[in-house]
Amino acid sequence: AALGFLGLGAQPPLPEWGAMVGDGREFIRSEPWIVTLPGLAILVTVISVNLFGDGLRDALDPKLKRS
Repeated sequence: AALGFLGLGAQPPLPEWGAMVGDGREFIRSEPWIVTLPGLAILVTVISVNLFGDGLRDALDPKLKRS
């Protein structure tokens, strides 16, 4: 998403959340949902992956298991 926001991601025919946020910057005052929806999708995805990784670490790390 960060590379798409900077213009270094996928090329224009392919949809990308970062590109959607970057393209919607000029419409943020009149139509804020253009930026809000892809931003929320990025937020939910990052938090989900982070929590999933924490859960895997808790389940699989033998150093964290104490009797």
